[in-house]
Amino acid sequence: MSRIFITRSIPDAGITRLRERHDVTVFEHDRQITKEELLAAVREVDGLVCLLSDPIDAGVIAAASRLRCISTYAVGYNNIDTDAAASRRIAVTNTPGVLTEATADIAFALMIACARRIVESDAWLRNGAFDGWAPKLFLGQDLVGKTLGIIGAGRIGRALAKKAKGGFDMRILYHNRTRSDAFETESGALYADLDTLLKESDFISIHVPLTPETRHMIDARALSLMKPSAVFVNTARGPVVDEAALIEALRERRIFAAGFDVYENEPRIPEELISLPNTVLLPHIGSASIETRDRMAVMAADNLIAVLDGREPSHRVV
Repeated sequence: MSRIFITRSIPDAGITRLRERHDVTVFEHDRQITKEELLAAVREVDGLVCLLSDPIDAGVIAAASRLRCISTYAVGYNNIDTDAAASRRIAVTNTPGVLTEATADIAFALMIACARRIVESDAWLRNGAFDGWAPKLFLGQDLVGKTLGIIGAGRIGRALAKKAKGGFDMRILYHNRTRSDAFETESGALYADLDTLLKESDFISIHVPLTPETRHMIDARALSLMKPSAVFVNTARGPVVDEAALIEALRERRIFAAGFDVYENEPRIPEELISLPNTVLLPHIGSASIETRDRMAVMAADNLIAVLDGREPSHRVV
């Protein structure tokens, strides 16, 4: 029986699956584990289930002398030093595909909430300001027939395009490192260079991984190309956006609104961003449906069990 450590409690579907076969310890506190706590916890474990917010760096990997698998409860794995893991022949696995629809739903929800000023008007009403219907009260933007620019043609971007085209008859532009025939066939999407997409889109949603090339992909220059009526949504990774530049654009009303589910220095969020009325801010809940989180937990567990059993996991990244 192998020893497994889980850095934070995940849905029971995954924990139960692991406990059927292995000795499992779950971090006892409902907060992010500290680096010191993590170093102490991994010293005698064979398997590790971590979150995207856990820094699994070379030091942590070196401290885990028996470690055979790092199973991340996420799609992204930029928090893991994969080179250090590979040098020790430690498998790294993730949970792709399972959260596609849930995250695309949140991206679309942010688009609607920003366009129709849902959160802003809700707060205004709750503060007792509503005294009846008015012709110009909280005027927003329509979605039907507008142009949606999708940056990143992966699973989530493609799922969002289907929702936008099928439900709102939106024109779809997309930008990706390479063209995607499947994306174009599914949704009638048109390929565009990044500048053209930014200039022509009424709504822009970004769905790229965090890499050195994508860090601050949306910067002051990119923002300057957007329409004053544009709505920008980020459900990808916080650092793909220059948050300071976006705050300035929102404050000066150079774009209409922005919706966030991820942040550049998460969980720290600038007070200035919180205070802006033309934003919708979510606490990283893109995949937070009961069904999706259960499937993620089972997938993370199955990946880890496979490695410890000497089998190839379904979703190995290293």
